[in-house]
Amino acid sequence: MGVPISTAYTADLKEALTGDRAACFVWLCNFEVERQWAHGWVGLPAAKVTATTATVQRMEELGALLAEPEDRLLLDRPLDAEFRAYLDKTGLGAPMELVTERPAGADGTSGAVLDSPFLLAELRRLAERGAWLMPMGNSALEQRITELTGLRAAAPPAQVCEHVNSKIYSRRLTAELGLREIPGFAVTSVAELRAALDADDWPVIVKDAYGVSGRGLLVLPDRRKAEQLLRMVDRRAARTGDHRVHVVVERLLPKRFDLNYQFTVDRAGRVRFDFVKQALTADGVHLGHLMPPELTAAQVGELEHAAQVLGERLHRDGFFGVVGVDALLGADNLVYPVLEINARLNMSTYQGRVTERFMEPGGIAMAKHYGLRLDRRVSFAELAEATGAWTEPTVGEPGLVITCFGTVDAERSPERTAFDGRLYTLLFAADRSELDRLDRRVTAALRGFGRTP
Repeated sequence: MGVPISTAYTADLKEALTGDRAACFVWLCNFEVERQWAHGWVGLPAAKVTATTATVQRMEELGALLAEPEDRLLLDRPLDAEFRAYLDKTGLGAPMELVTERPAGADGTSGAVLDSPFLLAELRRLAERGAWLMPMGNSALEQRITELTGLRAAAPPAQVCEHVNSKIYSRRLTAELGLREIPGFAVTSVAELRAALDADDWPVIVKDAYGVSGRGLLVLPDRRKAEQLLRMVDRRAARTGDHRVHVVVERLLPKRFDLNYQFTVDRAGRVRFDFVKQALTADGVHLGHLMPPELTAAQVGELEHAAQVLGERLHRDGFFGVVGVDALLGADNLVYPVLEINARLNMSTYQGRVTERFMEPGGIAMAKHYGLRLDRRVSFAELAEATGAWTEPTVGEPGLVITCFGTVDAERSPERTAFDGRLYTLLFAADRSELDRLDRRVTAALRGFGRTP
């Protein structure tokens, strides 16, 4: 190992977005781009989180999994040296790092890049050599980087990305294309919200047009809770004079499990179905993926059809690139192919090169993060030692790849005697029973560092 092993996944993506499989990408993993898109859109009258958590900020390290060694990865602090050496050892390799001069603030790494004369100059040099900026999602901040540096954008304009990433857009597109819908409403005003909640089909879920990762989401179990929400919305409208509210209201359907599938739309509008995975979630928060999912061929076929018609329609609205769609398999075994469209890179996207490298044909894999309750800094070497040979995976044998390490102690600070950390992994096995055994063993091995699920 140590010599990067070629995989087709990233090269295929580069070809779709630029026409060049060998393009040099500057990756920018702006995980909370929805915050930028949400500016000017009125959501639920709930307390807003104003700062990106340190854990979410550190997730930008996942870009190292997609980037090829000749690419660049923008970060607000360097990769851990031991983790970088580990990526090299697996054969995935790690890209060159471009680190901002200050830690990321409210505007994430993109804002820190814009405040860094040194980095802007380096990006101009890369632009002269034909490099492309590849953001997770394109907002006004990333677009400003391309304007200042001359980097070509491997993504549509920010205005297009904002338009197609609204959950209201997702609902309207699903209805327009005749796909099976979750019963519900797209809401843009207080009056429409009141009408949408004038029903007896509880529970319902209300979601901000640009909410993400469980934020901007409210489950209403009954009419009493709905009336509480309406009173809050009415008070805000009376105070501000603004009667807009941009949310979707949907019935909370009984389900077997959540799904996530991905397709890629190239610049010419051709649609390629990439994969479908069984999503692991709790209370609306993403926890991981299981692949392949427990679906019939006919159910997968429904998702492939949805991807094709969605991709064609997105392209007519000016979009090209990676699209991740959240869906579900109902308790009635019916596929509901669109919960929401995420027309950007997503957690599944970052797993592509790793699964291509280590997932055996006919095997099974699970993306999972392990929660840890810590009272000190834990080094990468300690974690690798605790998990032993599992972290040196061999195709055909059960094992795991650590996919993000910076999230382990991201929340550590001098003011805290204890903090929560996350270790992101991909586990591989021959079948579900072997995968479950590996998961239990890894959980047990990590208990020495603190609490795990």
